[in-house]
Amino acid sequence: MRYEVTEADTATALGSGDVPVLATPRLIAWMEAATVVCAAPFIGAGQTTVGTAIRIEHRVPTPVGAEVEITAEPPAAAVGHRLTFAVRAVDSSGTIVAAGEIDRAIVDRDRFLRSIAPSEHER
Repeated sequence: MRYEVTEADTATALGSGDVPVLATPRLIAWMEAATVVCAAPFIGAGQTTVGTAIRIEHRVPTPVGAEVEITAEPPAAAVGHRLTFAVRAVDSSGTIVAAGEIDRAIVDRDRFLRSIAPSEHER
């Protein structure tokens, strides 16, 4: 996945800092989106994945206008219902902007949604 950093992607805009460079929360969102795509072959009908852990090192700042390519490497196989993806962000000069791992859990979509629905006494 390839993105161009805009003003809306900056730490200033997202409130995660006060400098006009790619914000770590936006970078992580892009990385998570890549893992969602990579998880597709591991899930069956009625299933989805949810994020459970993020271990990312954001190494260098990326200015507005720069391009970032995000990659996610899927595991060879799921461990139980867990998937761990190696993720990486690289700018157009080939510099590694960030790298790490993101874990996702395979869940039954309907059961998961029912688990978050407010109970009768909470309504």
